[in-house]
Amino acid sequence: MTEARDGRGKGVAYLVCGRRAKWLVLVLWVVVLFLTAPLALKLSDAQDNDAQSWLPGSAESTQVLEISEDFRPEQIPAVVVYARESGLTAEDRARIDEDVRQLKQLSDHGIRGAETRGPVYDREADPRAAQVLVPITMDEEGWDRIAPAVDSIRDVTGESGGGLAVHITGPGGTSADFSEAFEGIDSTLLFAAMGVVIVMLLITYRSPTLLVVPLLAVIAALFTAQALIYLLAEHGGLTVNGQSAGILTVLVFGAGTDYALLLVARYREELRRHEDRHEAMALALHRAGPAVIASGATVVLSMLVLLVAEMNSTKSLGPVAAIGIAVALLAMMTLFPALLVIFGRWIFWPVIPHHGTADPAERGVWARTGRGIARRPRMIWAVTAAVLALCSLGMIQLRAEGISNADAFTDTPDSIVGQEVSERYFPAGSGDPLFIVSNRAQAEEVGRTVATTPGVVPDSLGLPPGAKPEHEGRVLFEATMSDPADSEAAKQTVERVRDAVHAVPDADAKVGGGTAALLDMDRATTHDNVLIIPLVLVVVLLILCALLRALIAPLLLVATVILSFTAALGISALAFRYAFDYAGETTDFPLFVFVFLVALGIDYNIFLTTRIREEAARQGTRPGVVTGLAATGAVITSAGLVLAGTFAALGTLPLVAFAEIGFAVALGVLLDTFVVRSVLVTSLFLDVGPKVWWPHRLAREDGGGAPPEPVPKVTRPGG
Repeated sequence: MTEARDGRGKGVAYLVCGRRAKWLVLVLWVVVLFLTAPLALKLSDAQDNDAQSWLPGSAESTQVLEISEDFRPEQIPAVVVYARESGLTAEDRARIDEDVRQLKQLSDHGIRGAETRGPVYDREADPRAAQVLVPITMDEEGWDRIAPAVDSIRDVTGESGGGLAVHITGPGGTSADFSEAFEGIDSTLLFAAMGVVIVMLLITYRSPTLLVVPLLAVIAALFTAQALIYLLAEHGGLTVNGQSAGILTVLVFGAGTDYALLLVARYREELRRHEDRHEAMALALHRAGPAVIASGATVVLSMLVLLVAEMNSTKSLGPVAAIGIAVALLAMMTLFPALLVIFGRWIFWPVIPHHGTADPAERGVWARTGRGIARRPRMIWAVTAAVLALCSLGMIQLRAEGISNADAFTDTPDSIVGQEVSERYFPAGSGDPLFIVSNRAQAEEVGRTVATTPGVVPDSLGLPPGAKPEHEGRVLFEATMSDPADSEAAKQTVERVRDAVHAVPDADAKVGGGTAALLDMDRATTHDNVLIIPLVLVVVLLILCALLRALIAPLLLVATVILSFTAALGISALAFRYAFDYAGETTDFPLFVFVFLVALGIDYNIFLTTRIREEAARQGTRPGVVTGLAATGAVITSAGLVLAGTFAALGTLPLVAFAEIGFAVALGVLLDTFVVRSVLVTSLFLDVGPKVWWPHRLAREDGGGAPPEPVPKVTRPGG
């Protein structure tokens, strides 16, 4: 029989792993990598980290940001703070004056030295502290421009010493520290994720040779995805920032390795049953492929749901993540199986699956676990669900209301120290003012209204440095708040100022600035949480219904995923409070954890239930559950450990938000792997029995004798 005739039963599979097709697939991917690798390395150059790439598009703060560009280039002030508790000496004041003179001469990296303001002292007699504001022009480089600008300022001001504290804080200093935290994020996460994957593959495969194949395929997928995203960012209007680029690396490594593990497990099974490795891979792709594709489609569609978000940063993450997962899926369904077949059985050394050997899963721990659960399934699922529900109560400790800059870092960078020093001597909101725009005719009334609003320093109104006094009948001015700009009290001040100026007739006044942006981001994220979470659940439910051709099973699976999510959130909240001592969570924390955990965690349920359905058609639902768990238990456990490890790699970044997301998603994946999938889903399916497939005919016939699928034969052994 020829290869063409062999391929009629498993045609798509043979297009990937046929005797000649495997080489064609390899050549195609080599060409793709040759073309895309140089572009992938340019992705960091295409990142847009300016404020508008993060803010909600229609928010009032975003409108003010756009309007203010008519008055002056977008600027961010770096605040240099000098302080001596016993009082500034004459030498201190002379040093400050000399620093200001030199700062006014700076013009590199967007520094507008000529517009430097200060020094401003905390009091006229015997001052203890001084502030100097240095404006820095922002552009599409965003944080990438701020960090070198702050370094230039630091070269002038020097470090603390001799009892005089010198710090650079304010929006410029804080942004520079954020920039340093994100510096090298791609390589940091790449090597951290790669290290986790290598260790887990060694433990899983017990083969130093086999782990090379999934690594090659995952790296090829990552480079290709990064290149596509770079092209779309440069020529297609796609927005990419540091957050989405970092998460892309984790997603591709985590999901890609998961897909590899699922395929290898089925390929290993088929190698024990078939002498020809091409035939074994064709059957592995034919039988495991639909589950892997469904898993990938679930993640892709769930990520695309993020396009309805109001937050620009969340909205831009959707297509970036979707592209990454789609490319990872393509690589694992084409390049990965082709490489496995090219290398042959020896790649599994030293545990080579020879033809005719017994499958160890039939006597393994998961087979015994399934038989044990089958004895009392109802009691087991009830107890398991109760424990998860109890863990969910920890959500009362969740404080996803945003975190201040001081609480945003896992360490204490210079800008945070400077902020604390500044707040001891100056109004807490100095350096990060409110910006107000209004019609020229009503500007005086608007100014009086702002100055008399509680929370605003009355005599702080003024024209921003370098700004034109008027543009097309509109004016722009700034005001300082008495509370720290990133505090809840400052956000309440913004709300009061907005209510007050909006009430001025015909003023068309709007309020923006850093605090206003934080407030608008909180509101947009709350909206996104309420909208996106239900939409993702609907997407997951529809895919499960289409895959399993049933309704009861998908509903049960979605319910278990929700319970797993709330339990992970509850345990995480307790850990953040009492183990890590974090001050709170960002407002988008629940959304990101939900999307990643549900979209990725459902993979394991898909792989388990599709295998159960396959076995149910042969031997009945309840025996099929035990067989399905025995066949998939080890590989799903390994996949869960890999995915949890790759998300835990986010903890290598010195940012609380990333550490919290990494911890919660990793914990949720482990819960899915070891508790929800292996215990809760298994016991539920055993208890419900054949009715779990309603309205499919399996609910009535319950398998029992459905003939096995025909196995394609080949003329030449290729093992």
